[in-house]
Amino acid sequence: MTALRRALACASTLLWTAIVIVPIYWVVVTSLRDRADFVTAPPLSPPSHPTWSNYRAVLSGGFGTYLLNSVVVTAATVAITISASLLAAYVIVRHGTRWSRLYFRLFLLGLAIPLQAVIIPVYLLIIRMHLYDSLLAIVLPSAAFAVPITVLILVSFLRDVPRSLFEAMAMDGAGDWRMLASLAAPLARPALITVAVYDGLQVWNGFLFPLILTQSSDKAVLPLALTLYRGQFGIDVPATMAAVVLSTLPMLAVYMLARRQLVAGLTAGFSK
Repeated sequence: MTALRRALACASTLLWTAIVIVPIYWVVVTSLRDRADFVTAPPLSPPSHPTWSNYRAVLSGGFGTYLLNSVVVTAATVAITISASLLAAYVIVRHGTRWSRLYFRLFLLGLAIPLQAVIIPVYLLIIRMHLYDSLLAIVLPSAAFAVPITVLILVSFLRDVPRSLFEAMAMDGAGDWRMLASLAAPLARPALITVAVYDGLQVWNGFLFPLILTQSSDKAVLPLALTLYRGQFGIDVPATMAAVVLSTLPMLAVYMLARRQLVAGLTAGFSK
């Protein structure tokens, strides 16, 4: 029975690995084909004549502008989200009043509101604020929708910080701002990195806000720019896959740099 369980576990692991690896392999292999080879060759076979022409075409077609827009939007959104959420989480945890509990419930209510349900009000607000077709039009709604889940994670983490530490600093004369900067923020560093990577990934891959709230090509972000490889009668699939590979490299680099803190943040703060 034990051997059967091990065999099933091994088979399940191999199946899941194949489900994850095969699409990634197909994307990379396809990006190295020319259009004729893509049409005639089997999908999973290695390219007969690998070429970097798709990558050169993508890099010479304004990819740098789209990459810079995505970096600016993602960095600004994450900075706003982390700053606002840390302040809110500290108040909710440190000051357990009726109002702070009400605020926490309002943040939880935000988790139940789908983005698609409020896209028209958001569009009208952006028009009224004269922010349409700007990067700020993407940053503000993205930060607003990222705050609820970020507050929830940070509140769960800060609740595990011993209250005696806050009381000791209060006895030494430290105020809320000092305790936030010198105690709460350093101890919450794994959780902050976790939510920063999570929120950054959501914004980096976001498509609806850029599609609805911008229209100029110089304001396009990477997910929206991928649609530019669609022609009148077809799609340049190899060039699109090359753009997909290039667009994943920045977030992959961020994950590799922050993976230790990310794992620590995912496993901390939920002991209660």
